[in-house]
Amino acid sequence: MLQVLWARGNASVRELVEGGCGDLAYTTVMTTLDRLFKKGLLTRSEEGRAFRYAPRFSREEMHREAAGLAFRQLLDASPVSSLPLSFLVEILGERDAKLLEDLRKLVETKRRGLSRRELGQRETAPKEKE
Repeated sequence: MLQVLWARGNASVRELVEGGCGDLAYTTVMTTLDRLFKKGLLTRSEEGRAFRYAPRFSREEMHREAAGLAFRQLLDASPVSSLPLSFLVEILGERDAKLLEDLRKLVETKRRGLSRRELGQRETAPKEKE
């Protein structure tokens, strides 16, 4: 249903049943959209006696959030945080060497940003009197 909503922008339950989710019962579509709305994934506005639903996040934002959540859970579940990271590096290396290079660049960019931020915090911190 999210795929159809991303393609259309917004839709009512009836529009989804008639134009993209015809293999599902009206009540199934309605219940699913209501649950997605309650989870914060959709917005809805009243339109007569029905609701018009729209995705709260773009496809890319949703994928980014899901991937972030999965990585956080993986890191939290592992007794040694380097273990999931080593699996990530292994998987990237198996898939494509360019992905491994992309990861290296992302890490370097993040390190530079953290270094700049730490430097800025030291410069703005109040100096202790001797």
